[in-house]
Amino acid sequence: MCNVINYEEEIAKFQPSLEVDQAEEAIYNNDLTDIMDILAMVTKGKNETEK
Repeated sequence: MCNVINYEEEIAKFQPSLEVDQAEEAIYNNDLTDIMDILAMVTKGKNETEK
């Protein structure tokens, strides 16, 4: 069976990419846990168990 692209279906699913300013805002507004947050939690937990 041949895989044929259904262009009308693909166009219906299309979402334009964000402009740089919009992308920055979307990224900065996400409250994601980064490695520094994880290290702070681990350190805090270690300090609390030592008391």
